[in-house]
Amino acid sequence: MLGRRKKFLVKGSERLQAAFTRGRVALVPYLTAGYPTLEGAYAVGEAYVEAGADVVEIGVPFTDPLADGPTIQDTTTQALKNGADLEYCLNLASHFAARAPVVFLVYYNNVFARGIERFLDEAAGVGVTGLVIPDLPIDEALDFREMAADRGVAICPLAAPTTDDERLDKIAEAASGFVYCVSVAGVTGARETLPPGAMEILRRAREKVSVPVALGFGISTTGAAVDAAGAGADGIIIGSKLMQLVTEEGPEGVGAWLREVREALDSEARDGEARNRESRARAESKN
Repeated sequence: MLGRRKKFLVKGSERLQAAFTRGRVALVPYLTAGYPTLEGAYAVGEAYVEAGADVVEIGVPFTDPLADGPTIQDTTTQALKNGADLEYCLNLASHFAARAPVVFLVYYNNVFARGIERFLDEAAGVGVTGLVIPDLPIDEALDFREMAADRGVAICPLAAPTTDDERLDKIAEAASGFVYCVSVAGVTGARETLPPGAMEILRRAREKVSVPVALGFGISTTGAAVDAAGAGADGIIIGSKLMQLVTEEGPEGVGAWLREVREALDSEARDGEARNRESRARAESKN
């Protein structure tokens, strides 16, 4: 495992950044607000927290979720039919905010329609600590970051394998929570293994940014999660796989699978520490 950095000094949400400094890889499960039902989403979030989630990412339903693949699009469509509006999303966030940092994945239209300052005030008021806004242009993110930071809310921009160094520099400047590294140049969706580009964007992001880096889009097995952690991810974001499990097995099934991921990540961390100790001991014995 690459180093778990102990402190981040970027202005934003200290509570969110602290979730990545506990000596382990942060587990960040995603849920679509209002899915499978308005009440059922609360049960899903409870299962996440009980399974060891370090951060809960809540997707605010939107009619045109450009970054999402079929699974999450379907959950979003159903959530909108269920009546999951922004008021509902804020209430859902407030239910979990005292136990785990909550991040909204929200499209900018929702922010703009509400009014930027009103949206930020309301999000901060219920305990939202970070925002992932896939369609917020990075060139326009700095002013937004400052308005959010004044309220203790962090900005978590996305970086993809196709992101060039110039744009990655801008992402590094704008990020105040974590950088959301996208494993593929495409939309969300469960995949059995991580593509090579996932490891490369993790490496490049770690060289550039002073906030944690988390990997998402496509992590659907415990092996892929462990591989991402071993490649240097400070956090693992899982969405489509969890929404599939919610559909097929409900909160109990999704909680059981997430606990397996948490245990695998912790086991790998312990094994890595043991290997490091053995390596240091051998080196010292030669001196």
